[in-house]
Amino acid sequence: MNIFAEFFLVILKVLWAFVMAGLKWVVRPKEKSVAGQVCVITGAGSGLGRLFAKEFARRRAVLVLWDINSQSNEETAEMVRQIYRELDSPVTKDGVVSGVEEIPPFQPQVYTYVCDVGKRESVYSTAEKVRQEVGDIDLLINNAGVVSGHHLLECPDELIERTMMVNCHAHFWTTKAFLPKMLEMNHGHIVTVASSLGLFSTAGVEDYCASKFGAIGFHESLSHELKAAEKDGIKMTLVCPYLVDTGMFRGCRIRKEFEPFLPPLKPEFCVTQAMRAILTDQPMICTPRIVYMVNFMKSILPFEAVVCMYRFLGADKCMYPFLAQRKQAMNNNEAKNGI
Repeated sequence: MNIFAEFFLVILKVLWAFVMAGLKWVVRPKEKSVAGQVCVITGAGSGLGRLFAKEFARRRAVLVLWDINSQSNEETAEMVRQIYRELDSPVTKDGVVSGVEEIPPFQPQVYTYVCDVGKRESVYSTAEKVRQEVGDIDLLINNAGVVSGHHLLECPDELIERTMMVNCHAHFWTTKAFLPKMLEMNHGHIVTVASSLGLFSTAGVEDYCASKFGAIGFHESLSHELKAAEKDGIKMTLVCPYLVDTGMFRGCRIRKEFEPFLPPLKPEFCVTQAMRAILTDQPMICTPRIVYMVNFMKSILPFEAVVCMYRFLGADKCMYPFLAQRKQAMNNNEAKNGI
Protein backbone atom coordinates (compact mmCIF):
# COMPACT_ATOMS: atom_id res chain seq x y z
CA MET A 1 0.00 0.00 0.00
CA ASN A 2 1.17 3.52 -0.79
CA ILE A 3 2.67 5.07 2.33
CA PHE A 4 0.48 8.17 2.03
CA ALA A 5 -2.67 6.11 1.75
CA GLU A 6 -1.56 4.01 4.68
CA PHE A 7 -0.83 7.15 6.72
CA PHE A 8 -4.33 8.46 5.95
CA LEU A 9 -5.79 5.12 7.06
CA VAL A 10 -3.82 5.31 10.31
CA ILE A 11 -5.22 8.80 10.97
CA LEU A 12 -8.75 7.46 10.49
CA LYS A 13 -8.07 4.58 12.88
CA VAL A 14 -6.65 6.95 15.49
CA LEU A 15 -9.72 9.20 15.22
CA TRP A 16 -11.98 6.17 15.45
CA ALA A 17 -10.16 5.07 18.60
CA PHE A 18 -10.93 8.47 20.13
CA VAL A 19 -14.60 8.12 19.17
CA MET A 20 -14.86 4.64 20.69
CA ALA A 21 -13.11 5.78 23.87
CA GLY A 22 -15.51 8.71 24.14
CA LEU A 23 -18.55 6.46 23.63
CA LYS A 24 -17.49 4.40 26.65
CA TRP A 25 -17.97 7.51 28.78
CA VAL A 26 -21.55 7.74 27.54
CA VAL A 27 -22.54 4.10 27.11
CA ARG A 28 -21.17 1.88 29.83
CA PRO A 29 -19.75 -1.34 28.34
CA LYS A 30 -21.35 -4.59 29.44
CA GLU A 31 -19.32 -6.49 32.03
CA LYS A 32 -18.19 -9.96 31.05
CA SER A 33 -18.93 -13.01 33.17
CA VAL A 34 -16.13 -14.72 35.08
CA ALA A 35 -18.34 -17.39 36.63
CA GLY A 36 -16.47 -20.68 36.84
CA GLN A 37 -13.25 -19.14 35.58
CA VAL A 38 -10.05 -19.78 37.53
CA CYS A 39 -8.51 -16.64 38.98
CA VAL A 40 -5.05 -16.49 40.59
CA ILE A 41 -4.53 -13.53 42.94
CA THR A 42 -1.10 -12.83 44.42
CA GLY A 43 -0.89 -11.05 47.75
CA ALA A 44 -4.41 -12.24 48.55
CA GLY A 45 -3.92 -12.32 52.32
CA SER A 46 -4.66 -8.65 52.95
CA GLY A 47 -5.29 -5.21 51.46
CA LEU A 48 -6.37 -4.96 47.85
CA GLY A 49 -5.70 -8.66 47.23
CA ARG A 50 -8.31 -9.68 49.81
CA LEU A 51 -10.84 -7.25 48.34
CA PHE A 52 -10.18 -8.55 44.82
CA ALA A 53 -10.77 -12.09 46.09
CA LYS A 54 -14.12 -11.11 47.59
CA GLU A 55 -15.22 -9.30 44.43
CA PHE A 56 -14.33 -12.23 42.17
CA ALA A 57 -16.04 -14.60 44.61
CA ARG A 58 -19.25 -12.58 44.33
CA ARG A 59 -19.05 -13.18 40.59
CA ARG A 60 -18.68 -16.92 41.15
CA ALA A 61 -15.08 -17.27 39.97
CA VAL A 62 -12.89 -20.11 41.21
CA LEU A 63 -10.30 -18.49 43.48
CA VAL A 64 -6.64 -19.47 43.75
CA LEU A 65 -5.13 -17.36 46.51
CA TRP A 66 -1.38 -16.85 46.84
CA ASP A 67 0.29 -15.18 49.79
CA ILE A 68 3.48 -15.53 51.81
CA ASN A 69 1.44 -15.49 55.04
CA SER A 70 -0.59 -18.69 55.34
CA GLN A 71 -2.73 -17.46 58.24
CA SER A 72 -3.93 -14.28 56.56
CA ASN A 73 -4.41 -16.18 53.31
CA GLU A 74 -6.66 -18.70 55.05
CA GLU A 75 -8.61 -15.83 56.60
CA THR A 76 -9.26 -14.48 53.11
CA ALA A 77 -10.26 -17.96 51.96
CA GLU A 78 -12.81 -18.23 54.78
CA MET A 79 -14.30 -14.87 53.76
CA VAL A 80 -14.57 -16.18 50.22
CA ARG A 81 -16.27 -19.38 51.40
CA GLN A 82 -18.79 -17.32 53.33
CA ILE A 83 -19.59 -15.38 50.15
CA TYR A 84 -19.98 -18.67 48.28
CA ARG A 85 -22.38 -19.93 50.96
CA GLU A 86 -24.47 -16.77 50.65
CA LEU A 87 -24.56 -17.15 46.87
CA ASP A 88 -25.67 -20.77 47.23
CA SER A 89 -28.46 -19.84 49.63
CA PRO A 90 -31.98 -19.39 48.17
CA VAL A 91 -32.91 -16.98 50.96
CA THR A 92 -33.43 -13.36 49.95
CA LYS A 93 -32.42 -10.31 51.99
CA ASP A 94 -35.92 -10.29 53.49
CA GLY A 95 -35.48 -13.84 54.70
CA VAL A 96 -38.04 -15.21 52.24
CA VAL A 97 -37.24 -18.26 50.15
CA SER A 98 -38.02 -17.57 46.52
CA GLY A 99 -36.98 -18.58 43.05
CA VAL A 100 -35.06 -21.69 44.21
CA GLU A 101 -35.28 -23.21 40.75
CA GLU A 102 -33.75 -20.08 39.23
CA ILE A 103 -30.58 -20.26 41.32
CA PRO A 104 -27.95 -22.41 39.59
CA PRO A 105 -26.16 -24.98 41.74
CA PHE A 106 -22.84 -23.67 42.91
CA GLN A 107 -19.99 -25.46 44.65
CA PRO A 108 -17.58 -23.27 46.63
CA GLN A 109 -14.11 -23.50 45.15
CA VAL A 110 -11.21 -21.69 46.73
CA TYR A 111 -7.62 -22.89 46.91
CA THR A 112 -4.82 -21.43 49.00
CA TYR A 113 -1.09 -21.63 48.41
CA VAL A 114 1.83 -20.24 50.36
CA CYS A 115 4.11 -18.60 47.84
CA ASP A 116 6.90 -16.05 48.02
CA VAL A 117 6.47 -14.34 44.65
CA GLY A 118 9.85 -12.66 45.11
CA LYS A 119 11.49 -16.06 44.61
CA ARG A 120 11.40 -17.46 41.10
CA GLU A 121 11.55 -21.10 42.22
CA SER A 122 8.63 -20.60 44.61
CA VAL A 123 6.49 -19.10 41.84
CA TYR A 124 7.24 -21.85 39.34
CA SER A 125 6.70 -24.70 41.81
CA THR A 126 3.45 -23.18 43.09
CA ALA A 127 2.21 -22.62 39.55
CA GLU A 128 2.87 -26.27 38.77
CA LYS A 129 0.82 -27.29 41.83
CA VAL A 130 -2.03 -25.08 40.62
CA ARG A 131 -1.97 -26.73 37.19
CA GLN A 132 -2.08 -30.19 38.76
CA GLU A 133 -4.64 -29.51 41.48
CA VAL A 134 -6.88 -26.87 39.90
CA GLY A 135 -6.18 -26.79 36.17
CA ASP A 136 -5.48 -24.03 33.69
CA ILE A 137 -6.15 -20.48 34.82
CA ASP A 138 -8.16 -17.77 33.11
CA LEU A 139 -7.24 -14.66 35.09
CA LEU A 140 -3.95 -13.64 36.68
CA ILE A 141 -4.07 -10.73 39.13
CA ASN A 142 -0.50 -9.63 39.87
CA ASN A 143 -1.23 -7.71 43.06
CA ALA A 144 1.47 -8.55 45.62
CA GLY A 145 3.59 -5.58 46.69
CA VAL A 146 5.94 -4.36 49.41
CA VAL A 147 7.59 -1.08 50.41
CA SER A 148 10.88 -0.70 52.30
CA GLY A 149 10.17 2.74 53.79
CA HIS A 150 13.75 4.07 53.75
CA HIS A 151 15.59 6.90 52.06
CA LEU A 152 17.94 5.52 49.41
CA LEU A 153 21.19 5.91 51.36
CA GLU A 154 19.60 4.47 54.52
CA CYS A 155 18.03 1.48 52.78
CA PRO A 156 19.87 -1.86 53.09
CA ASP A 157 20.67 -3.39 49.72
CA GLU A 158 18.68 -6.53 50.53
CA LEU A 159 15.52 -4.46 51.06
CA ILE A 160 15.99 -2.74 47.71
CA GLU A 161 16.39 -6.12 46.06
CA ARG A 162 13.31 -7.42 47.88
CA THR A 163 11.20 -4.50 46.65
CA MET A 164 12.30 -5.04 43.07
CA MET A 165 11.75 -8.80 43.27
CA VAL A 166 8.20 -8.63 44.67
CA ASN A 167 6.91 -5.52 42.90
CA CYS A 168 8.49 -6.09 39.49
CA HIS A 169 10.35 -9.34 38.88
CA ALA A 170 7.47 -11.45 40.24
CA HIS A 171 5.34 -10.30 37.29
CA PHE A 172 7.84 -11.94 34.95
CA TRP A 173 7.75 -15.24 36.84
CA THR A 174 3.96 -15.50 37.23
CA THR A 175 3.38 -14.50 33.62
CA LYS A 176 5.96 -16.95 32.28
CA ALA A 177 4.30 -19.66 34.36
CA PHE A 178 0.76 -19.14 33.07
CA LEU A 179 1.01 -17.33 29.71
CA PRO A 180 1.94 -20.36 27.53
CA LYS A 181 -1.47 -21.98 28.03
CA MET A 182 -3.22 -18.64 27.50
CA LEU A 183 -1.36 -18.30 24.18
CA GLU A 184 -2.32 -21.83 23.20
CA MET A 185 -6.00 -21.16 23.91
CA ASN A 186 -5.91 -17.47 22.89
CA HIS A 187 -7.83 -16.79 26.07
CA GLY A 188 -7.02 -15.15 29.40
CA HIS A 189 -6.67 -11.90 31.25
CA ILE A 190 -3.56 -10.53 32.98
CA VAL A 191 -3.96 -7.68 35.46
CA THR A 192 -1.03 -5.63 36.71
CA VAL A 193 -1.75 -3.77 39.95
CA ALA A 194 0.85 -1.01 39.81
CA SER A 195 0.63 2.51 41.24
CA SER A 196 0.50 6.16 40.25
CA LEU A 197 4.08 6.17 41.53
CA GLY A 198 4.91 4.05 38.51
CA LEU A 199 3.75 6.90 36.25
CA PHE A 200 5.30 9.83 38.11
CA SER A 201 7.63 9.66 41.09
CA THR A 202 8.35 11.50 44.32
CA ALA A 203 11.29 11.78 46.69
CA GLY A 204 12.30 9.20 49.27
CA VAL A 205 10.86 6.01 47.78
CA GLU A 206 13.27 5.40 44.93
CA ASP A 207 13.12 1.60 45.15
CA TYR A 208 9.32 1.53 45.21
CA CYS A 209 8.97 3.96 42.29
CA ALA A 210 11.57 2.06 40.26
CA SER A 211 9.79 -1.25 40.88
CA LYS A 212 6.42 0.16 39.81
CA PHE A 213 7.92 1.88 36.74
CA GLY A 214 9.39 -1.51 35.88
CA ALA A 215 6.08 -3.31 36.35
CA ILE A 216 4.33 -0.82 34.06
CA GLY A 217 7.06 -1.12 31.43
CA PHE A 218 6.74 -4.91 31.54
CA HIS A 219 2.97 -4.71 31.25
CA GLU A 220 3.02 -2.32 28.28
CA SER A 221 5.68 -4.28 26.42
CA LEU A 222 3.78 -7.55 26.93
CA SER A 223 0.58 -5.86 25.72
CA HIS A 224 2.34 -4.86 22.49
CA GLU A 225 3.78 -8.36 22.11
CA LEU A 226 0.33 -9.94 22.37
CA LYS A 227 -1.02 -7.46 19.82
CA ALA A 228 1.88 -8.20 17.47
CA ALA A 229 1.13 -11.92 17.81
CA GLU A 230 -2.57 -11.20 17.11
CA LYS A 231 -3.61 -12.86 20.36
CA ASP A 232 -6.64 -10.63 20.86
CA GLY A 233 -8.30 -13.19 23.12
CA ILE A 234 -5.80 -12.38 25.88
CA LYS A 235 -6.72 -9.15 27.64
CA MET A 236 -4.44 -6.89 29.67
CA THR A 237 -5.46 -4.36 32.32
CA LEU A 238 -3.11 -1.96 34.08
CA VAL A 239 -4.30 -0.60 37.44
CA CYS A 240 -2.64 2.62 38.64
CA PRO A 241 -4.26 4.00 41.80
CA TYR A 242 -3.25 7.03 43.79
CA LEU A 243 -2.27 6.34 47.40
CA VAL A 244 -4.62 3.73 48.85
CA ASP A 245 -5.54 3.77 52.52
CA THR A 246 -4.28 0.26 53.30
CA GLY A 247 -1.61 1.37 55.78
CA MET A 248 1.26 0.77 53.36
CA PHE A 249 2.03 4.50 53.18
CA ARG A 250 0.55 5.59 56.48
CA GLY A 251 1.56 9.18 57.30
CA CYS A 252 2.05 10.35 53.71
CA ARG A 253 0.93 13.99 53.49
CA ILE A 254 0.57 16.56 50.74
CA ARG A 255 -0.04 20.27 51.34
CA LYS A 256 -2.88 20.57 53.86
CA GLU A 257 -4.95 22.90 51.66
CA PHE A 258 -5.13 20.20 48.97
CA GLU A 259 -5.64 17.17 51.22
CA PRO A 260 -9.47 17.40 51.14
CA PHE A 261 -9.35 17.20 47.33
CA LEU A 262 -6.81 14.36 47.15
CA PRO A 263 -7.32 12.15 50.20
CA PRO A 264 -5.98 8.57 50.21
CA LEU A 265 -8.33 6.29 48.29
CA LYS A 266 -10.62 3.94 50.13
CA PRO A 267 -9.50 0.40 49.24
CA GLU A 268 -13.08 -0.62 48.43
CA PHE A 269 -13.44 2.24 45.94
CA CYS A 270 -10.12 1.41 44.31
CA VAL A 271 -11.06 -2.26 43.82
CA THR A 272 -14.56 -1.39 42.60
CA GLN A 273 -13.07 0.84 39.90
CA ALA A 274 -10.46 -1.78 39.02
CA MET A 275 -13.08 -4.54 38.78
CA ARG A 276 -15.17 -2.44 36.41
CA ALA A 277 -12.10 -1.97 34.21
CA ILE A 278 -11.19 -5.67 34.30
CA LEU A 279 -14.70 -6.89 33.52
CA THR A 280 -15.03 -4.51 30.56
CA ASP A 281 -11.54 -5.33 29.22
CA GLN A 282 -10.33 -1.77 29.78
CA PRO A 283 -6.57 -1.57 29.05
CA MET A 284 -5.78 0.91 31.84
CA ILE A 285 -7.48 2.45 34.86
CA CYS A 286 -6.15 5.34 36.93
CA THR A 287 -7.94 6.44 40.10
CA PRO A 288 -8.82 9.18 40.67
CA ARG A 289 -9.09 10.49 37.12
CA ILE A 290 -6.82 13.44 37.88
CA VAL A 291 -3.93 10.96 37.73
CA TYR A 292 -4.38 10.87 33.93
CA MET A 293 -3.91 14.62 33.78
CA VAL A 294 -0.90 14.65 36.09
CA ASN A 295 0.77 11.95 34.00
CA PHE A 296 0.04 13.86 30.79
CA MET A 297 1.41 17.13 32.19
CA LYS A 298 4.52 15.38 33.46
CA SER A 299 5.09 14.09 29.93
CA ILE A 300 4.92 17.48 28.21
CA LEU A 301 6.21 19.98 30.79
CA PRO A 302 9.89 20.82 31.39
CA PHE A 303 11.31 19.08 34.43
CA GLU A 304 11.75 22.33 36.36
CA ALA A 305 8.09 23.14 35.75
CA VAL A 306 7.15 19.76 37.20
CA VAL A 307 9.33 20.49 40.24
CA CYS A 308 7.54 23.81 40.76
CA MET A 309 4.15 22.09 40.64
CA TYR A 310 5.29 19.34 43.02
CA ARG A 311 6.49 21.94 45.52
CA PHE A 312 3.25 23.91 45.24
CA LEU A 313 1.19 20.79 45.93
CA GLY A 314 3.50 19.56 48.66
CA ALA A 315 4.06 16.40 46.64
CA ASP A 316 7.85 16.74 46.47
CA LYS A 317 8.32 15.62 50.09
CA CYS A 318 4.94 13.97 50.70
CA MET A 319 6.62 10.69 51.70
CA TYR A 320 8.88 12.23 54.32
CA PRO A 321 6.37 11.96 57.23
CA PHE A 322 5.80 8.32 56.27
CA LEU A 323 9.53 7.62 56.17
CA ALA A 324 10.02 9.35 59.54
CA GLN A 325 7.27 7.24 61.09
CA ARG A 326 8.81 4.03 59.72
CA LYS A 327 12.22 5.02 61.02
CA GLN A 328 10.82 5.84 64.46
CA ALA A 329 8.92 2.55 64.58
CA MET A 330 12.08 0.62 63.72
CA ASN A 331 14.09 2.47 66.35
CA ASN A 332 11.44 1.74 68.98
CA ASN A 333 11.38 -1.91 67.97
CA GLU A 334 15.18 -2.14 68.18
CA ALA A 335 15.18 -0.51 71.59
CA LYS A 336 12.46 -2.85 72.79
CA ASN A 337 14.45 -5.88 71.67
CA GLY A 338 17.68 -4.50 73.14
CA ILE A 339 19.43 -4.26 69.79
